[in-house]
Amino acid sequence: MSFRADRYERMQYRRCGRTGLMLPVISLGMWHNFGGNADHQTCVDMMRTAFDLGITHFDLANNYGPPKGSAEERVGKILRDEFSAHRDELIISSKAGYRMWDGPYGEWGSKKYLAASLDQSLKRLGLDYVDIFYHHRPDPETPLEETLGALDLIVKQGKALYAGISNYRGADYMRAVKTMAQHNWAPIAIHQPVYNMTNRWIEKDMLKHTDGHGSGVIVFSPLAQGMLTGKYLDPAKPIPTESRAADPDGFLREEQVTSQLIEKVRLLAKRAEMRGQTMAQYALAWTLRDPRVTSAIIGARNVQQVVDCAAAIGNLHFNNQELAEIDRQFPR
Repeated sequence: MSFRADRYERMQYRRCGRTGLMLPVISLGMWHNFGGNADHQTCVDMMRTAFDLGITHFDLANNYGPPKGSAEERVGKILRDEFSAHRDELIISSKAGYRMWDGPYGEWGSKKYLAASLDQSLKRLGLDYVDIFYHHRPDPETPLEETLGALDLIVKQGKALYAGISNYRGADYMRAVKTMAQHNWAPIAIHQPVYNMTNRWIEKDMLKHTDGHGSGVIVFSPLAQGMLTGKYLDPAKPIPTESRAADPDGFLREEQVTSQLIEKVRLLAKRAEMRGQTMAQYALAWTLRDPRVTSAIIGARNVQQVVDCAAAIGNLHFNNQELAEIDRQFPR
């Protein structure tokens, strides 16, 4: 089955920092919903729909599942079965940093762990290389030079085209950039932090740094794990059965969905409707209002959620009144 010929006209793309890499402003993430218990055909349909919409970037990590590694295995099969003729049109990213296997070499940022983890990821994905490989979180014990040296080695070996970091704060990012430059290593092409209306730390502590040093920024959890989608606004069913807050294997807990948060979202959902957007589209558009944000990673349970999120690109502009209202509900 072929893909739409007009797919690239249906998406917007932004340059990733000062690299040659262009990313779709909406990327599809596999943190949830692609693990061992997921419906395979639904996963196929979501990836095919995403690509038809011009979403060329699929974001993974070694431990995505559950169980760990299962998301890469599933995506690897889908790539072989559905995308074998389109590898050069895709950006596939993976990460390592969180616990993946038992023992002293199964997490954090040693050269031993990062090299072994990427080799395992490539086997699960059935690929010779990933386009972006991230260190997933800062390591308080391993020397930064070892971690970053491992990223440089991986790029020089051709197992990844670009090096990235994730979950680093501003000062840690600056140390990483300076270390790479001092050793003439592969630059930090991209940083992946959390960013949404409820968690705005990068506005003060990251964007000025990445912009000044030429790194792209791709944000995860732009919908605050679904809390900014409007799915929790029904008083008769405050925690929907298929929501992340109801998932025992998820990271979102029911107690995080507070009545105060829901009232704020309810107000903003009305503003979204006035713009002709769903709440999810409104929240995504807000994260992308700043051109320094290269892309926002969405998670989806079904095709309709992919379609809905991708439609956010229809209006990425906010006037001062709209921005002020969001600031009142969710201060910086």
